[in-house]
Amino acid sequence: MTKRTEAQRRKEFEEEALVHLDLLYNSAMQMTRNAADAQDLVQETFVKAYRFFDKFQRGTNCKAWLFKIMKNNYINAFRKKSKEPVRVDFDEVEGILQAKPEPAVSLGTGRELESVFEELVEDDVKKALDELPPEFKMVVVLSDVEGFSYQEIAGIMDCPIGTVRSRLSRARRFLQSRLHAFAMQHGITKRQQ
Repeated sequence: MTKRTEAQRRKEFEEEALVHLDLLYNSAMQMTRNAADAQDLVQETFVKAYRFFDKFQRGTNCKAWLFKIMKNNYINAFRKKSKEPVRVDFDEVEGILQAKPEPAVSLGTGRELESVFEELVEDDVKKALDELPPEFKMVVVLSDVEGFSYQEIAGIMDCPIGTVRSRLSRARRFLQSRLHAFAMQHGITKRQQ
């Protein structure tokens, strides 16, 4: 077996893995809801992927392999962050307390009003997604945003297909209940009989 040069290894990595950069970043944004966190997550994912690229089996699904690395990084970061105490920047809080309220602005009509409504709904969808535990959120993103099959998700998440189906079902029920409550609160739908 011939040993590859560093240049060959880099070229193979670029051809196999880097083509998925935008896709991973979009998914990282779905998971983290923060551009800086998403960039950090993707960077860490590609650093680990490059370091362990010799372990990647050529001819298999590189996208799924990268998502598996990203999933592990995301869950580890979430666990680490949940153990840290909440920090408050006094200067930031002081600025908010001293700020004067801005005058009310008219929402407008037609497309402007529709745009504001879409942003409100999108914010509530994001809030509902953020309330999900990381394993459930990851399954929703992989299935409903990225379009992975249950089999692929099971490989990425290192769990049986039945667990994927169960988590996805529970996550969707949770999201449905949260979003139904929002829709009722805003008069979009009525209580079910």
